[in-house]
Amino acid sequence: MKKKTAINFKLVHTMFLVYLSVFNSVSAVEISGHIGIENLGFINNRLESEQYNYYLSGVLEPELYHEWEGGKQSLAFVPFYRYSLHDNRRTHFDIRELTWLKAANDWELRVGIRKDFWGVSESQHLVDIINQTDLVENSDTEDKLGQPMINLALINDWGTLDLYFLAGFRERTFPGREGRLRATPEINVSDAQFEKQGAQKHLAYAIRWSYSIGDWDIGLSHFYGTNRDPSFLATADLNGQIQIIPYYEMIHQTGVDIQLTQESWLWKLESIVRSGQGKTYYAGTGGFEYTFYSVFESVIDVGIVAEYLYDSRGSHAPVVFQDDFLVAFRLGFNDTQSTELLAGIIFDRTNNTRFFNVEASRRFGDDWKVELEGRFFSSSNKNDPAFIFRDEDHIRVEIRYYL
Repeated sequence: MKKKTAINFKLVHTMFLVYLSVFNSVSAVEISGHIGIENLGFINNRLESEQYNYYLSGVLEPELYHEWEGGKQSLAFVPFYRYSLHDNRRTHFDIRELTWLKAANDWELRVGIRKDFWGVSESQHLVDIINQTDLVENSDTEDKLGQPMINLALINDWGTLDLYFLAGFRERTFPGREGRLRATPEINVSDAQFEKQGAQKHLAYAIRWSYSIGDWDIGLSHFYGTNRDPSFLATADLNGQIQIIPYYEMIHQTGVDIQLTQESWLWKLESIVRSGQGKTYYAGTGGFEYTFYSVFESVIDVGIVAEYLYDSRGSHAPVVFQDDFLVAFRLGFNDTQSTELLAGIIFDRTNNTRFFNVEASRRFGDDWKVELEGRFFSSSNKNDPAFIFRDEDHIRVEIRYYL
């Protein structure tokens, strides 16, 4: 089995020693975060005998924060741990953040492990490439692994220029043999292949310029390094059995994200051009969100979301969304419990594949919150990448206690 480097442990060790020395010498450490219990239940029977219909798990994600020098310097530490009763790959530990920040009037320097989000669209975040996806956490690809980095932000009237040096490549997590929402056969992460080896595999570089002018928020970015979104190869193992392994190429990706805010309208666009992962291709997601405030003179706001998802590789694209529409509505109840609801459908324009999604959350008491997610799939085309999800309709319920 190949030796795999998940994160830059030398950097983690150094930063952790810094934290110990600082936290031992000060008492003004803010502690927040949450603990939770989750039940992930599948409506249809399992496809493989090793799988289960219910997955109970617990999660712990505390946040420790300390600042000094009038807020010009700070330290943040966010460890993460989930224990799952079944899928051993979903039982995992990660450092979401372990960052020192030094701020001045026209620059900010961040060193350590952190998450940095780019993007504006609702359905997918094409430009968001700094962090690796933690796919065992949730199929919506919103959860990310912490990324070791040095980030220098230059702040001026002409906008903010972020420079990134990324050290320590993180491989994508995938459900294991006992997990659901996985490929058949399961993805063999232990035999992952890379276009580059050694230091080249672990180093990446990125730059992003962001600027707000009037109603416009604009971002332009470029990334060079090992792709966070792997391709997949079908190979034979030593016993002649077919296996699927991730393949990580070196890519260039140039992206743009734009949001225009006009009263009740939000107009959004994300697009990328990527080379290095096969032929150079273009992908884009664009659309709008319109909000009706105080519907029927109540406190409820209703938002209508519509987006189009496009990939120039068409039916040959190894992705689920390449010619699809999203239609959704969002309810904000504006109550003391912060009750929210988002429901929508993504449907393929050509092969009739449909994804239904419902997300709801509500606080109760001062420290508790319940989240509900339901995802339902409809695909009859065996050539569609989404066909593997045809029997994976599921409901996730999580109860959190905030520290």
